[in-house]
Amino acid sequence: MSKNALIIGASRGLGLGLVQRLQEDGWNVTATVRNLHAADALRAVPGVRIEKLDMDDAGQLAALSQTLKGETFDLLFVNAGVKGPADQSADKVSPEDIGALFYTNAVAPIRLARHLSAQVNPKGGVIAFMSSVLGSVTIPDAADLALYKASKAALNSMTSTFVSTLGDTTLTVLSLHPGWVKTDMGGEGADLDVETSTRGLIDQVNAYAGKGGHHFVNYRGETIPW
Repeated sequence: MSKNALIIGASRGLGLGLVQRLQEDGWNVTATVRNLHAADALRAVPGVRIEKLDMDDAGQLAALSQTLKGETFDLLFVNAGVKGPADQSADKVSPEDIGALFYTNAVAPIRLARHLSAQVNPKGGVIAFMSSVLGSVTIPDAADLALYKASKAALNSMTSTFVSTLGDTTLTVLSLHPGWVKTDMGGEGADLDVETSTRGLIDQVNAYAGKGGHHFVNYRGETIPW
């Protein structure tokens, strides 16, 4: 029996790669994009259902929830996120830029998960968030991405709190580090191609399904310190 996945933020990069790997594995995939007119690559993936969602927009989230009402997913993968301002020094960034970064990267993913978690299969379902090793507060590197790092640490913290509200459940929640990947955000100097990263991420979804709990791991399954 085919499994069902909902991928949030799938027009390009890692999100598109996740959709491609899942389709290759025979999943039924629903994918969201902010702009339906910029989804040609996603439309090229056979059989994918595409829905519109700007994760920051409460009205669009409510509309998506209504559209998906009654459906059950074996995987909810929240991939959407932003890098933030070019200059991430605390004394130069504007309050508006900080607010937008933290809202998109830390708050909006959890709000979405709260809306849709009841539709994730309680028996072996997985909720995955695209985190980053940069979200580990024990690894003090990448000073040029200080605010992005902080937003991913905030996402991990918000995810941990979210898990505590789920009660007695066999749902598994994953905070995943994709590696340093050749995407618009990662740049051409990155170590990994999208296919290698996303294949590894889906491997972790499959490996952790049914285990329950909250795990912070990379695409190879290695545990990352909080």
